[in-house]
Amino acid sequence: MKLAEMGVTQFVDTLASDAPAPGGGSAAALMGALGAGLAAMVGCLTQGRKKYADYAEFAAQVENRGNELKAKLLDVMDRDTEAFNLVSAAFSLPKETEEEKAKRSAAIQEGLKACTETPLECMALGCEAVVLAHDFLEQGFNTSSASDLGVAFLSLSAAIRGAWLNVLINLGSIKDEAFRADCRAKGEALLAKSLPLAEAGYEKVLNLL
Repeated sequence: MKLAEMGVTQFVDTLASDAPAPGGGSAAALMGALGAGLAAMVGCLTQGRKKYADYAEFAAQVENRGNELKAKLLDVMDRDTEAFNLVSAAFSLPKETEEEKAKRSAAIQEGLKACTETPLECMALGCEAVVLAHDFLEQGFNTSSASDLGVAFLSLSAAIRGAWLNVLINLGSIKDEAFRADCRAKGEALLAKSLPLAEAGYEKVLNLL
């Protein structure tokens, strides 16, 4: 069963078990999906209200894009666990001969790259959701839902930071120097863009309450 198809209790119980996956990477993607979903919710709640009529068009865009990002992050949640399972399978490959050792090592390296690419994708999607929510905050929204937007910023910040930890732990075992440098540069750029916006958004929400 896909993680995204589990009930909340089943997912959390699986997360809390001795199963190595799902783990922090899938949890980070789920937090991102929650943040994007909350932004979509606030977009929905801003529409159809006379008081916020000036913001309705952008609110509809936030609702639509927030839901798209939510779906993509839920997909990343499943693919993160699938990538981990590929690495686990690679470690189980035979290593009796030099040929087997080389094949096993190559499979492990490819698996580790996949395990790095999924949290990087989570960071990129989370960053887009942060920008979307921040733009929404700046343009105007239903302030009765300010706390929901604040939780969106917190969830997205946690998702991005958590995904970055998963990038780093995998990079430490990858031998491809160019791949490592590229992933680190992309991740650091996403952090630099998203985290200040998430923090500023949260502070602005606090000032509204």
